[in-house]
Amino acid sequence: MVDPISPLMPANNESRLIVALDFDNADKALALVDQLHPELCKLKVGKELFTSAGPGLVKELVHRGFNVFLDLKFHDIPNTCAKAVLSAANLGVWMVNVHAGGGVRMMRAAKEALDSYQGGRRPLLIGVTVLTSMDESDLAQLGIDKSPEELVANYAQLVFESGLDGVVCSAKECAMLKSRFGDGFHRVTPGIRPSGSVSDDQRRVVTPEEAMKLGSSYIVVGRPITQSENPRAVCEMINLSLQK
Repeated sequence: MVDPISPLMPANNESRLIVALDFDNADKALALVDQLHPELCKLKVGKELFTSAGPGLVKELVHRGFNVFLDLKFHDIPNTCAKAVLSAANLGVWMVNVHAGGGVRMMRAAKEALDSYQGGRRPLLIGVTVLTSMDESDLAQLGIDKSPEELVANYAQLVFESGLDGVVCSAKECAMLKSRFGDGFHRVTPGIRPSGSVSDDQRRVVTPEEAMKLGSSYIVVGRPITQSENPRAVCEMINLSLQK
């Protein structure tokens, strides 16, 4: 059994830290989760782990009391996307996302599906803007003549008009989005690296402290925690830094 969290840690599942379970099978993921606590962090299940372990793992994490962000970035025709987010809700997840690039009709269909959800707590629905691994040169290759910041602003406007709960974006865009759409419009920020960590394949990165100052609602941290010798200690350190 996991030891109780430090009294200095956030209580009632209110940690703003989301740990990305970047593993290729359930055993590895659960070995990491065994060292954590639902009040210490939330958990993100992405494409690799979900493809390997399936919905059963998500249900297990929810059963253990964790808030789960199902990060599958749905992007499809409106009807298919709506059914997908409804299936995610049936797993008991706390948050699910869709690609803003799917357009307003797709996003509204997803929102309406969750608005009619009768199975319990409605998950938050957020729109993915521009991946934090992408910079201006990547967008240019796609024929997009905008900076990441400009494209994020465009996508966020569509997400807001579609009635979603917030966006996935770089922390560097948070201040602009908070000013434009208000604090109730969540800003979930990957690309977070504690001081001294390597950037890996992320390009638009900031530290947890910087992310909070810029206006992040929740920060996503993966390898600096999952590849650490003491993941719990890193989570505690990050949580304490967010309270400064």
